Amino acid sequence: MTYLDEIARRIRDNLPAEARPPAGANLLFLLYAVLVKVKGQATTLEDVHDAWAAWMQTVNPVHAALVPFSELAPMVQDEDLPYLRAIHRTAAQLNNPTSRSAGSTDT
Repeated sequence: MTYLDEIARRIRDNLPAEARPPAGANLLFLLYAVLVKVKGQATTLEDVHDAWAAWMQTVNPVHAALVPFSELAPMVQDEDLPYLRAIHRTAAQLNNPTSRSAGSTDT
């Protein structure tokens, strides 16, 4: 397991129970781990969508949501919120190692 795998695992752990990551999404979570490393708590919904879009191109290159973030309906944009929050929580935990529980850091 690499450091990016560990960050990806933390992101998954920080997702709410109702979030349903797509099957076979290990690469997607590695991309999210890069967002944690590069942008941390400055990660935006657009960043999350762009990472998802890069991954989706390898899974389903004709997916209807493979458009720039600004062209998505607000309801579709909001589908990335649980992932953004998990990325923010993970970044906060990594910046403050004494804060280990997902609920201890709000975004």
